[in-house]
Amino acid sequence: MANDYHGESTIRETGGTVSVVGPGMEVTGQIKCDGTVRIEGRVEGSIESLKSVVIGRDGAVAGDITTRDIVVAGSVAGTITGEARVELQDTCQIEGNVHSPRIKLDEGGQVDGRLHMGHMSGGNRSASTPKAANSGQGEED
Repeated sequence: MANDYHGESTIRETGGTVSVVGPGMEVTGQIKCDGTVRIEGRVEGSIESLKSVVIGRDGAVAGDITTRDIVVAGSVAGTITGEARVELQDTCQIEGNVHSPRIKLDEGGQVDGRLHMGHMSGGNRSASTPKAANSGQGEED
């Protein structure tokens, strides 16, 4: 059924297009999708999806990912931008920064980069960068 949870992902499928890069499949180039993209193989290039991206345990992406919701159980080398939510599972390996208002990182998940949490305003990711706390002596931007 389309409203069931799929595998290890907590992204709920609500109908629409689901594009799959299956196990053993390699894609080179940019992927743009109106629906959900599920990666079980390898992608070299950026991914843009209006709904969600799910990267399975054996999935690997070398490129930036921009979407509303993302679940990562595999590996990503690039910047991840989740406009609503990012879930990094215990088997994930991330090399790059993660931007989202909500980030869940399971124990065991590996991130070699910065996590930027906060409200995102348009294309300005600096709004999600935490301010330094210097006991009231910090400089304002």
